[in-house]
Amino acid sequence: MKTAALIPARFASTRLPAKLVQDLGGKSVIQRTFESTMETGVFDEVWVVTDHEEIANQIRKVGGQVFLSTKNHESGSDRIAEALDQVDAELIVNVQGDEPFQDTASLKSLVNVFQDDSVQMASLFHEISEDEAQNPNAVKVVLDEKGDALYFSRSPIPYNRDQIPNLIFKKHIGVYAYRREILLQFTSWQKGDLEQIEMLEQLRLVEKGIKIRMVKTTHQAIAIDTAEDLEKAREYLKRN
Repeated sequence: MKTAALIPARFASTRLPAKLVQDLGGKSVIQRTFESTMETGVFDEVWVVTDHEEIANQIRKVGGQVFLSTKNHESGSDRIAEALDQVDAELIVNVQGDEPFQDTASLKSLVNVFQDDSVQMASLFHEISEDEAQNPNAVKVVLDEKGDALYFSRSPIPYNRDQIPNLIFKKHIGVYAYRREILLQFTSWQKGDLEQIEMLEQLRLVEKGIKIRMVKTTHQAIAIDTAEDLEKAREYLKRN
């Protein structure tokens, strides 16, 4: 099964302007994301899908494949769906452009679940404490006994009614893998009520009854949303 990683790379950003072209140890954030994704060896193809020539040129200079989007998109999933006009892979993995240190083991595990023909979509999670679960920016997920997502929320779920000590919560990591057809269907659907309430695009699939197989990882991804995040990434790079 041909597998492609597509990295959505929107130039504009609210909290850290032009964050993907910021310097991170002599390379831009998006270049490090692209190169670390390539270095995993998991994918047959890696593409950067962007709306801006500066990002496109940086990736072309290092020999990368670029799709320059022409439409306005609300989400990374919508952006990569447009690129399927040029990408013919059967399995599409949406790798976040602002996460420059990709983990080989996590991505291999994510792709491997598609050996089960019933899996249409998959994503990652790692375990967090109840204190961390209070943060609405940490999206929580609860699973059924097969490991498929029942629901995602910015609220701490499940609710710890009896105050069970040391209860472990599951934090969703926003790396998605789709069979080609489910990605095209998903991005053609209108937003549902739950997605609009929680502002979580994966709830569009939950509302449609699409199963999302969740894969556990211990990798702590560094996502760059703020200047503070960028400094953390720079410090990480110095240590590693």
